[in-house]
Amino acid sequence: MSKSLGRHILVEFFGCTPDILNDVITIEKSMVDAAKEARATVINSTFHHFSPYGVSGVVVIQESHLAIHTWPEYQYAAVDIFTCGDEVNPWISYDYLKKAFEADYGSAMELLRGQVDLMKRVSIDHLIKERQGTEAELSHEVTFKRDVWFTDKDENLALSLRHTGELLYRAKSEFQTVQILNSYAYGKMLTIDNLVMTTEKDEFIYHEMISHIAMQTHPNPKKVLVIGGGDGGTIRELFRYDGVEKVVMVEIDGNVVEACKLHLPQIACEFNNPKLELHIADGIKYVAEAANDSFDVILVDGSDPAGPAEGLFSETFYKNVQRILKADGILALQSEGPHFHKKAFVELNHCLKGIFGADRVNTYLAHIPTYPTGLWSFTCATKGNVHHLNSLNDEAANAFSEKHNLKVYDAQVHRAAFVLPPFVRKMLNA
Repeated sequence: MSKSLGRHILVEFFGCTPDILNDVITIEKSMVDAAKEARATVINSTFHHFSPYGVSGVVVIQESHLAIHTWPEYQYAAVDIFTCGDEVNPWISYDYLKKAFEADYGSAMELLRGQVDLMKRVSIDHLIKERQGTEAELSHEVTFKRDVWFTDKDENLALSLRHTGELLYRAKSEFQTVQILNSYAYGKMLTIDNLVMTTEKDEFIYHEMISHIAMQTHPNPKKVLVIGGGDGGTIRELFRYDGVEKVVMVEIDGNVVEACKLHLPQIACEFNNPKLELHIADGIKYVAEAANDSFDVILVDGSDPAGPAEGLFSETFYKNVQRILKADGILALQSEGPHFHKKAFVELNHCLKGIFGADRVNTYLAHIPTYPTGLWSFTCATKGNVHHLNSLNDEAANAFSEKHNLKVYDAQVHRAAFVLPPFVRKMLNA
């Protein structure tokens, strides 16, 4: 066999465990470890997870590279292993990855790259003359850099955040998979089913805007119901009000509460408040069984209309919400992004107008960088005569904002948030 510059193995793994193939952290670690097992020197790793499934990545080694793309839905992974020199055996990496991915079987083809007898070597010593300065320069240690990316993606757009590659928390319930990752740009972040829910850096925008619009509009909110909101940010904002006597929170997945208490304590800081009544239960069922005229304010802090949150976008649910609000009660909820979930955004608005009355339902906007497209909406609906603008006491709202050092909400933002651009008004009035 003629001598070659490199050995290139094209690999296919079949019958792999789907959960492994959809786990960017496990994939990245396995690929790095496979390179090290073969005695390669790792220079860099770059990996992306794609929502809802699939991972792509490459490990750059001093001896070339290992690359991968996975199709969890087919239990299939395509791997590319290229090594040069005699010290690294690519088949060791192959064996390691077959076991790591729990593959039923693998198929591989080896190519010899750069066959020496087909080429002529030329002198390029001049290219390294400048590197002959010091012994330290010639013997420097290679630093292993990790580029592991989390991608929140649908078929049309994506948000990618680079993170440390370490999994701080993961738990899978009958409803969803909850994770905490540590991103470089936005700090620790909560993800559910590979979608960003909240991050340390921009969480205050969402939580202040979903909470204070309703709380500052209501004349005297004492009893508040929160559906969802397991990260704790919404109840944190509610407990800034001395007049609140009780907050009932119904979160369907206890893993969300646990994850945030462990890793996002600045958000989940009020779970021990004696005024909190926490239920790990189905919020839709709770609302259906609650007594009439029970709450002054109801906040629906749910996720997108899929999985366990799908029922939060139904007419039946909001009829029950209207029923259990007191006479001057106020509902506020996240109502999706006009650019992102246009259909859900419009249909939810029309649904609420049909229940509360068109003149009692108003949409407002906020910019949340880590939510799809950045432009996000909230909607408030009033049961009695309170009004989202006319009932606001600007002086009191500004004093509250200053007292609690709020970062987004004050009276000016309250009023401005309801000024919708023409394209949004047209969507809602169509």
